[in-house]
Amino acid sequence: MSERIRWGILATGSIAATFVEDLKLLPDAEVVAVGSRTQAAADAFAARYGIPRAYGDWESLASDDGVDVVYVATPHSAHYAATATCLRHGKAVLCEKPFTLNAATSRELIDTARAAGVFLMEAMWTRCNPAVRRMMELIADGAIGEVRTVKADFGITGGFGPEHRLRDPALGGGALLDLGIYPITVAHLALGRPDSFEAWASLTPEGVDENTGLVFGYASGALATLSCGFVGSTGITATIAGQTGRIELPPIFFRPLELILHRDGAEPEVFPATLPGHGYTPQAEEVHRCLREGLTESPLVSHAITLEMMSLLDEIRARIGVTYPEEARPVSLPTQHRPDETDPKAATNA
Repeated sequence: MSERIRWGILATGSIAATFVEDLKLLPDAEVVAVGSRTQAAADAFAARYGIPRAYGDWESLASDDGVDVVYVATPHSAHYAATATCLRHGKAVLCEKPFTLNAATSRELIDTARAAGVFLMEAMWTRCNPAVRRMMELIADGAIGEVRTVKADFGITGGFGPEHRLRDPALGGGALLDLGIYPITVAHLALGRPDSFEAWASLTPEGVDENTGLVFGYASGALATLSCGFVGSTGITATIAGQTGRIELPPIFFRPLELILHRDGAEPEVFPATLPGHGYTPQAEEVHRCLREGLTESPLVSHAITLEMMSLLDEIRARIGVTYPEEARPVSLPTQHRPDETDPKAATNA
């Protein structure tokens, strides 16, 4: 491994731009290449961020020997194909969440990476956030007693029309995969996989969920109440309550700058967190650590965690009646009809 970790960026949309801006804050990171579905898009992105090499196809980026790790920032429906392309060339990959559209294709990528001994990680930045990691330490230390309830919401508004990515089944649209994965992640961090759940959603005319509510139940008697949607703004907060106190993650809870600990009978304690840039630096630092230590997966976002989350999302979608037209394993990598990777993520850079 070179002194600096050399990154390739696959896709040129808003989240790719945000991630590159944060990589530039890390002294041991260097963005050396970008790949897109067109040469024009790659050239424009490279010029904007001073990236030396630009490719108008994924294959060329994946085969660049000067790249140590590739960040996949395409729309959800292209995560499988993009990551598979990189793994086929032996490239380490950080793939945006949700990892793929379903657990089956996620498992296939993970099996491929394991067989090749190549690093692979889902870009669930929340699990790397210093305030969230501090939250987990406090819970483990018994600061709030046994966790009994989790509440979290992620609702946005913006007049998303039928042409928007969030409403397009072919691009893995819907609130659950794009927004709901965050409240579910907080519940999973605090309580693990639920033993049972209830789910309700209103669907768009295109057949994706626009407003979804979840109740998770646990054998311990604990429960989590979660919501996500793009029909109205919510507080975007999370609260983890235990028998002797609670922890609050203020807005935006999935990239908090602090947490607030309330112990019964004591004054609230505020734990600030250092989070440079847009909040992606801890995630990138975790990738760097793993690569330097020769790890093929991160303990913070392990393959097992990704598969458990993806299988839970599968079950929830089955309950609310959301399916995607290309959920079956792709028979070949897309060439002529890749989704528009310049389409921006949600307004909050979810």
